[in-house]
Amino acid sequence: MNDSAETHTPSPPRLLVFDMDDVMLRYDVDARRAAMAGMAGLTVADVERLIWTSGIEDASDTGELTPEAYVTAIGEALGVPFGREDWLRTRALAMTLDMEMVNLVAALRERVAIALLTNNGFIMREHFDVLVPGLRELFGPAMHVAAEFGGKKPAPAIYKGVAALYGVAPEEAVMIDDKIANVEGALAAGLRAHCFTGIGELKRFLRGLSI
Repeated sequence: MNDSAETHTPSPPRLLVFDMDDVMLRYDVDARRAAMAGMAGLTVADVERLIWTSGIEDASDTGELTPEAYVTAIGEALGVPFGREDWLRTRALAMTLDMEMVNLVAALRERVAIALLTNNGFIMREHFDVLVPGLRELFGPAMHVAAEFGGKKPAPAIYKGVAALYGVAPEEAVMIDDKIANVEGALAAGLRAHCFTGIGELKRFLRGLSI
């Protein structure tokens, strides 16, 4: 599955697009939920139900909720005051940058354009510099949340939007994501794609792209 699109476009790609959570960094969503639960005297399962299962997180990711509406909705669901600083604190403690991946992508950007695409809302875009300054240094302005494109992965239109933004055809771009559904969405959009399971497999895939 990882390499299924390689044979259709033998030339090297012009754009590599990387997911953020669980690709460029290790994301501990349970730690985030536990911190939120502690604020409200709830269980982690309660928080998952109230924020994730309820659709609040999805509504932010797709751009349906502004940052202000998003944190307000979380506070109302938890039954406690919840603002941007609370979001930043609980999000940050769940994120650990993968320096091995950072070093790999730093080397790759010498040979091919790179971008980041994460299923997150506008609040993440506003706080990339605070949460992941190391990724900002690496990717510069080429850091995007799916909400910018009016939806979220795995919708094929999201990937086509990113490719168009960088002036490349879908088949000239590659998506690297840890979720198989997102890989399938990229393939459906005409990109090549790799399901990330570790840096070793990624390096093998990239060698097959001649980069």
